[in-house]
Amino acid sequence: MSLNLTILGCHSATPRINAFPTAQYLEINNRHFLIDCGEGTQRQMRKYKVGFSKINHIFISHLHGDHFYGLVGLLSTFGILNREKELHIFGPKGIKEVTLLQLKISQSHAKYPMIFHELSSKESELIFEDDKVAVRTIPLRHRVYTNGYLFTEKEKPRKLNMLNISGYNEIGRADYLNLKAGKDYVLESGEVVANAELTLDPAVPLSYAFCSDTSYKPDIVPLIKNVDLLYHEATFLDDRKDLAKKTRHSTTKEAAEIAKDANIKQLILGHYSGRYKDISVFKKEAQEVFLNTELAEPGKVFTI
Repeated sequence: MSLNLTILGCHSATPRINAFPTAQYLEINNRHFLIDCGEGTQRQMRKYKVGFSKINHIFISHLHGDHFYGLVGLLSTFGILNREKELHIFGPKGIKEVTLLQLKISQSHAKYPMIFHELSSKESELIFEDDKVAVRTIPLRHRVYTNGYLFTEKEKPRKLNMLNISGYNEIGRADYLNLKAGKDYVLESGEVVANAELTLDPAVPLSYAFCSDTSYKPDIVPLIKNVDLLYHEATFLDDRKDLAKKTRHSTTKEAAEIAKDANIKQLILGHYSGRYKDISVFKKEAQEVFLNTELAEPGKVFTI
C-alpha cells in the first residue's frame, strides 16, 4: 500500500509568474486521480512528469475558475493525443453543460467517452468505489456549492503466517483464500484453529482528505477523523479572520484546528492569497496549533 500526492498548483485565484491555481495528482493503491484542474494544469503535469494516460478519474471541487478553468484544455489535449479510454469527471451540477459547450463551440477533438458524475447532495456520499479505493465527498462551505474528497484504500486480505501454517499438515494451498478472508480452520479432528493463529493483520489502509475552498467548518471533523494526510485551504493568516469569514475561506489556525480535532497525522496548507510574499509564515502560524504542518508548493511530493 502506498500514497503519493504531487502538488501541481496551490495558489488562489489571481495568476502570477510562479504561482499556479489548485491542482493535485494523487496515486493511492495503484489508482491515479486528478483533483481540481486550475489554469495551466496540463503544463504542470508535463513539468512534473504526470502521465496523461494514467488519468481516468478527475474530481472537481467547485466551479470557480481557479479550480476548473484548465479542464477543457486538458480534455482537448486528450483528444489530440487520440485517447480512447473513457474518462470519468466528478463535480458540481453544471460541470457537464459548461464543459461540453466549450468543447462543442471550439470544435475540439474529444471523441473518447466522457462520463460526468454531477453532484448536488449536501451530505457526504460515496461517489466512487472499486476493489482498491473508495472516494466520499466532504461537504464544504464556500460561496458556491463545494465538495472536498476523501480517498481511502480498501482493506487488503489478511497475510498468511506461513511459519504457523507449516505446523498443520492438513492445511494446503486450497485453504489459503479462506484464511486470507479471515475464516478459522477446522481440523479433521474437529478442533478449530483460530484465524489469528494462522494469519497476520494486513497493513492499515491509507487515507487522504482534500478540503478545497471553505470557511471554517468543524462539522467535517467526524468525516476525516484519523486520516493520514489532510490538505486544507488556508487563504489567510489569522489576523485576517474577518476577511476569511467574508469570502468564505479559512485561516492558518482554523485549518490547524480542524487537523488537531480530527487527529490527522499530517496537515498540508495551500490556496495562499496573493497578498503574501513569504508563505513560510503560514507554516509557522499553523504550527502553534498543529505541529505536523507542511506547505503545499508546486512540484512538492508527499509520500506515505
